Amino acid sequence: MNSYDNRLRLQPEAQSVAIIGGGPAGLTAAYCLQKHGSSHPIVLEESSQVGGIARTEVYKGYRFDIGGHRFFTKVKPVEKLWKEVLPNDFLRRPRMSRIYYRGKYFAYPLKMFNALNNMGIYESARIMLSYLKWKVRPHVEEENFEQWVTNRFGGRLFWHFFKAYTEKVWGIPCTSIRADWAAQRIQNLSLRKAVWNAISGSNDTASLIGAFDYPRLGPGMMWETFRDRVEEKGGEVRMNSRATRIYRDDHHVTAMEVTPNEEGAKPYRLEADQFISSMPISELILAMDPPAPAEVQVAARTLRYRDFLIVTLILKGEDLFPDNWIYVHSPEVEVGRIQNFRSWSEEMIPEPNRSSIGMEYFVNDTDTMWKTDNAVLIKQAAAELEHLGLAKASDVVDGTVIRQPKAYPVYDGDYQDALAIIRDWLGNFDNLQVVGRNGMHRYNNQDHSMLTAMLAVDNIYGAKNDLWAVNVERSYHEEFEIASDRDKAAEAAPAESNRPAQFAAA
Repeated sequence: MNSYDNRLRLQPEAQSVAIIGGGPAGLTAAYCLQKHGSSHPIVLEESSQVGGIARTEVYKGYRFDIGGHRFFTKVKPVEKLWKEVLPNDFLRRPRMSRIYYRGKYFAYPLKMFNALNNMGIYESARIMLSYLKWKVRPHVEEENFEQWVTNRFGGRLFWHFFKAYTEKVWGIPCTSIRADWAAQRIQNLSLRKAVWNAISGSNDTASLIGAFDYPRLGPGMMWETFRDRVEEKGGEVRMNSRATRIYRDDHHVTAMEVTPNEEGAKPYRLEADQFISSMPISELILAMDPPAPAEVQVAARTLRYRDFLIVTLILKGEDLFPDNWIYVHSPEVEVGRIQNFRSWSEEMIPEPNRSSIGMEYFVNDTDTMWKTDNAVLIKQAAAELEHLGLAKASDVVDGTVIRQPKAYPVYDGDYQDALAIIRDWLGNFDNLQVVGRNGMHRYNNQDHSMLTAMLAVDNIYGAKNDLWAVNVERSYHEEFEIASDRDKAAEAAPAESNRPAQFAAA
């Protein structure tokens, strides 16, 4: 049978399923469909690599991560799936990270004497007084990020350790970021707990784990293996294939137009009984044929994203610094976060006496930096690395640049209302489900994306899971049950991955 047949042909009692997106959510959906008995799910991936933002890029044998992905979760079904697919290739890595601020490096998680030495007794006392002030007279409302953080950490600590970095990451004022983003990403950390952790050396907050698992060849190894397993069992993962139109009959999807990213290739029609989408929800809405109602289209155009580029530098020397990653708060450089890939896995570096350093920049695709020539970006990144005292620019022997559009859904002042309109309209569809980070416009992680996909598959086989009820904020604070036919209890505390804000780290 031609792999581009217009119709998915399965057993009469089986439902054909088309999946948009070959990232963690889409591949998990395909894999779980096969565990249910579906032999031929079709996954459409618009790029040449699976994994989405969790992929591993390769340049001259050097492997590098798009943002730093740790594998840690309290979601037992997800953890089981990771070990099932990649049973023998995890490394246990110790965590080491620091914050660069005002020309000094702060250990993170905080270490009491290091923090006191860097801040000084006077400023440390001001931080504590500010904390007490805001505990006594907090903001009455917590509508934005600044209010939420100030109420929990005090204005002085917000100004030192949250404001500059957060605005570097998102490109908008902290007052324009919704408080629910803080509640989701900063989790249950408090100043009292941070101080206690600094004194005792304990890390009892989810974002501050001391060790984590990591595939020896990077996170892409996981998703490449998922792809291989799906194809071995008769499924398809069609690369360079973009869903460009979603045909519907009222609230029932009938087919998709798929446009191959190949010279001379023509769009084709793909029909299925069920559809699962992890493409950006705004693009999904705007691809509808006939078009979605006007107010839904307006809502889709309201949703915003933050883009991301990484300049990977190859340098002389093996042990430039021990950190897995470093947060850079200082405004005199544009880099926001730095990855040291040898500290993630030695197998990411193919040559002895070499290092691979990822210089991460948070941008918009309309910014000058996004359009800047690669050679200029490599030179800038090398100069900034030297400015930070981590290596000499002259030790850089090579480099490459990867641009990642729509890396992070933005939680601005308009997104909640816009997303509510979209959710209300999509909720009427009987054979379309949205999953994953961009699919739901939720700043979640690998395991949360996987969990939504697993529950979506259960729905195809008769369950009644509300995917939007997989509450991200709650999942940080406690273990809770999600009823499904596969697992009656799924603990939903997200894995740590791609977290650009400190106190919710990489």
